[in-house]
Amino acid sequence: MPQCMPAPEGGLLVGGAVRDALLGRATRDLDWLVPDPEAAARRAAAASGGSAFALDPARGLWRVVSGDYTADFAPRPERLEAGLRGRDFTVNAIAADPDGRLFDPLRGRDDLRARRLRLVSAGALVDDPLRAVRALRLAATHGLALTAATRDAVAAAADALAAGRLPSPAWERVREELDLLMASTGAGAALFDAHTLGLLRWMLPELDACADVPQGGFHHLDVLRHSLEALQRLVTGFPEADLALRWATLLHDVGKPDTRGLGEDGRVHFYGHAGRGEALAEAALTRLRAPRARTRRVAALVRYHMLELPRGERAARRFVHRRRELLPDLLELMIADREAARGPLSSEATRNAYRMALARVIAILERPPPQPPLLDGEAVMALLGLPQGPRVGEVLRLVREAAAVGDVSSPEEAAALARRYARAQGWPGGAA
Repeated sequence: MPQCMPAPEGGLLVGGAVRDALLGRATRDLDWLVPDPEAAARRAAAASGGSAFALDPARGLWRVVSGDYTADFAPRPERLEAGLRGRDFTVNAIAADPDGRLFDPLRGRDDLRARRLRLVSAGALVDDPLRAVRALRLAATHGLALTAATRDAVAAAADALAAGRLPSPAWERVREELDLLMASTGAGAALFDAHTLGLLRWMLPELDACADVPQGGFHHLDVLRHSLEALQRLVTGFPEADLALRWATLLHDVGKPDTRGLGEDGRVHFYGHAGRGEALAEAALTRLRAPRARTRRVAALVRYHMLELPRGERAARRFVHRRRELLPDLLELMIADREAARGPLSSEATRNAYRMALARVIAILERPPPQPPLLDGEAVMALLGLPQGPRVGEVLRLVREAAAVGDVSSPEEAAALARRYARAQGWPGGAA
């Protein structure tokens, strides 16, 4: 908590902030139980220069946002133990006063020491079904293992959610939990747990459908396990990967169940799975209310993850020119995908060839960015006698790619190329 936001009078810190403090982890989200939430929030906002607003007026909940910190203020119950018993997990049901004294009637500290996650009560998931997702998220982010009873309760909640017997939480809340899970180092294992317990069938049916879909060829795992292995390879090899890249890696093969077929030689193929996967990934993230920019980037990465890597210098230049806006993320996804494949067609020779192709692309990507275009739209219109329209853009794209691969290097060469192209298309300006 920032020094300019003092502990509220008569307040008790509770929940994740206490849990993380006991684990030696920093936190920027604080939950306070106070006699008067509105008054405490307004004092905290005034002291910190933050903003105070009612979060849930009916329940008396207030929030203060000050820089990177968020502090929530809720009414302090007359019977503290009863209030703590209404929380989700025992590790989140520990309270602390400003002097550091702990109130731990549910023995949450013991569970923290044992690295286990235990529901406060069997009804906790009925009160808020999102807690089923949070259980897996906390296991992934805090290195906790669900107790057997908690696993059974999560599985029962997952079944009830899928059948409509429990109300579905707002999808924004589900995505927020999944984003936190995806940002952890244990994302792959946690998502496989979500499949095992039945949660994935409700949250991400597109991904759950990949379970038990065999592949063969370069792959030794079914589609779901391969996808989770690829995510884990990405997280391990590129820990700085953002959420868009992590989501794209997770969903890169969701188009395979719908496109699986057998060739005349008896081999499995998935023709068109990247395009189908693009549509399914976009649908999944739209349902989860992901930011639109992230959804578009994930869909594009899924669409192009099967691009053939270039074999030579000119092809590598063309590859970078055409997909620069997706690089280096696209390469990192392709690397994770390949590293997660160890099927019968995979060999050290094929992996070396793949690494050499990647090296060509990376070498070009590391060069200085492209210079200003050799021709602009006005120059093309004047040169070819064209009006504004799609033909001008067509020529500009041609010239930019020719410059990127080294076919033209001056305005004169670019103009000659534009004329040749116009002439080949039968445009009037091509005869000039």
